[in-house]
Amino acid sequence: MAGNGHDYLGLGYACAARRSGRGDDRFTHIAWHENPYFHGLMQQYLAVTRTLERLVYDTPGVDDRDSRSAAFWLRHWCNAVSPSNFLLTNPEALQHAFETAGGSLRRGMEEWWHDLLAGDLRMVDSSGFELGRELAGTPGRVVLRNRMMELIQYTPVRKQVHTIPVVVVPPWINKYYILDLTAKQSMVRHLVERGFDVFIISWRNPGSELAGATFEDHLFEGILAAVEAARQIAGVPQVHAVGYCIGGTALSALMAWLNRERTSDMPIAHWTLLATLMDFSKPGDIASLISEESVAMLGSLMQRQGFLNNMQIGWSFRMLRPNTQIWRYVVHKYLYGEAAPALAPLAWNADGTRQPRATQNFLLRELYLGNKLAKADGLTLRGEPIDLGRIKQPLYAVGAVADHITPWRSTYKSAALSGGPVRYTLTASGHILGIVNPPGGNHNQQFWSDELVKDRDAKSWRALQTPVKGSWWSDWDAWLAQRCGSWRQPSAEAHAHFPWLDAAPGKYVLER
Repeated sequence: MAGNGHDYLGLGYACAARRSGRGDDRFTHIAWHENPYFHGLMQQYLAVTRTLERLVYDTPGVDDRDSRSAAFWLRHWCNAVSPSNFLLTNPEALQHAFETAGGSLRRGMEEWWHDLLAGDLRMVDSSGFELGRELAGTPGRVVLRNRMMELIQYTPVRKQVHTIPVVVVPPWINKYYILDLTAKQSMVRHLVERGFDVFIISWRNPGSELAGATFEDHLFEGILAAVEAARQIAGVPQVHAVGYCIGGTALSALMAWLNRERTSDMPIAHWTLLATLMDFSKPGDIASLISEESVAMLGSLMQRQGFLNNMQIGWSFRMLRPNTQIWRYVVHKYLYGEAAPALAPLAWNADGTRQPRATQNFLLRELYLGNKLAKADGLTLRGEPIDLGRIKQPLYAVGAVADHITPWRSTYKSAALSGGPVRYTLTASGHILGIVNPPGGNHNQQFWSDELVKDRDAKSWRALQTPVKGSWWSDWDAWLAQRCGSWRQPSAEAHAHFPWLDAAPGKYVLER
């Protein structure tokens, strides 16, 4: 990090994150530090890339956005030419080849060939994961299906449930079961076991027939339709709504609209946002990929396809963390001869979705480039301007320290735009594992939680907090239990207007 305060190329896996290379996963082998040749090679690489970084940020007359963009693309070049990426300059790869009499290189060639046939750098072995069994296995039923989504209601495990049901809005850029992974990693199962009546949206994986599906369609045919169904099925006037990532952004927009148009019949009593941006002024590394030029290029591509496919989206996100999302797999698979790991979050990540043209254009232009949701009356829904400051319902907002997709300071700033009381929780880890963070995790599990003060910035807020060991889910459980009412008897039969259609996980999640 230079004297002007910039972390030139990001955290953890930046080109020159450590002067010595220690703490950088690429240079953990003992030879990088004790063998003169490899140590010198590493130090030369770090010195050159560190100098290039300084040149980028110290160039006079360049604004911050341009310098960050230049640093982003420099990082890709730095990562690509790292000596750890090549056989003859990677001591661990040479050691594996020597100890296996070339067997590691043969296996690496087989991995490369399989990836070539697949047309992708495969990050996971998904063969041991089946939807409805190892993944998305919490029992439930589809109670509503329309062109945008299926709504799943989960089967209670207690004789009584909290009066107010919980409606979960996952991001449509991925499949919903990130919140219902394995039994031990499932947020859905956790909530059901604690007596909450849980519904979740399973978004449709759109093809070209839904190219014209809009952001408003996701709000009104998706989220609001789910909320209305849940409160009718539960026989209550209001629900608790939970939004994750872009699902939370959409929920925020809907909350602002409801507080303008439905004040006498507000269907959401209180809400939760997980790793969610409403203010896109500082959206993290992804800003380097979004410009007028890139949005126009994507618009042309989507005009032909009708959507962005999962591979196009997946590689965009991989580029945000090239060392951990690209080069780590190149090295471990092709140079070390290791098979792709079999991990549930990676299996979910490989099961991508498409994004409809109209919705994606709206997100890029109106939110990322225009930042209109953060501006009072800057965004219009169904002909009415909306203002996040009109929202009065209590909010529980969560950010993650190492989140590079929705940086936690931006999630804090976003939550402060709501006009109601906010409890803000900061959790360790990143965008996925910070949220999928069940009790009983590793010894580093901790969080910070307190009321958000609107005139206090994120840095000042955190300076006053004391870390709590364990999962933030425990704090959220208590907050929800206080607000979701006493107990009621769940119905053992389907609602007359919402028949049970299929067993969870439903049909839409199976679409490829």
